[in-house]
Amino acid sequence: MHGSRFNCAVAACGALVMMASSGNLTAAELRLLAGGAMTTVWAELKPKFEDASGHKLNIFFGTTPNLIKEATSGKAFDLAVVPVDVMKDAAAQAKFAPGPTIDIAYVGLGVAVRSGAQKPHIATADALKATLLNASSIASIPESATGYSIARAFDRLGINEEMKARIKAQPNPAQVVAVVAKGEVELGIFLLNVLTAPGLDVVGPFPDELQENVVFTAAIAADSKQAAAAKTLIDYLKSPPAVTAIKAKGMNPS
Repeated sequence: MHGSRFNCAVAACGALVMMASSGNLTAAELRLLAGGAMTTVWAELKPKFEDASGHKLNIFFGTTPNLIKEATSGKAFDLAVVPVDVMKDAAAQAKFAPGPTIDIAYVGLGVAVRSGAQKPHIATADALKATLLNASSIASIPESATGYSIARAFDRLGINEEMKARIKAQPNPAQVVAVVAKGEVELGIFLLNVLTAPGLDVVGPFPDELQENVVFTAAIAADSKQAAAAKTLIDYLKSPPAVTAIKAKGMNPS
């Protein structure tokens, strides 16, 4: 047990020493494309990474379509930590250095209600189906990696058509939380880490037979002029302090 803690401490210190050294030599400003569902993770990790490395992060948050558009817009960027669906787009994938991407975190789908509201039953596929059909309105982001996963669940339940009138599309994860917390929309369906927020009560995850994890993966831009600094950030995301922060924000480190 003590050895395990010691090894983690050594790894953490090693990551920090490496970053501090690279920061003293060539401090960089990195432009990062990031999935919006990791906003709270980056709120914690950004200042810690900047302090430890000397590098600065300029983060563009977006949904999968927005991230694909940004990556292929011609604007310079250095790396991305995005849903794997971004990499399934050939034009976007071409903007990244060849080779495998590095998975950083994953999280599953869930349901939430306004704090204090009665929690519906969702433990089985039939129960979730009944809850969705009984809901007057549902907040989500259909045009996102999460939205695509939710649509596949609707398809397996045979309720795609019925859901079209109930889904209230939101522009970003924060708005999914806001409209449910205010009581403007009855249910929120999105990633569990996003739904774990003030103003909401999480009902629970999707049943196992309908559950899909959204994986966030990292890659360096093919034409980045700061590739070494970008790699330092990816290494940091695998360090014990970053893993602890990822877990604390309701995500699972990959």
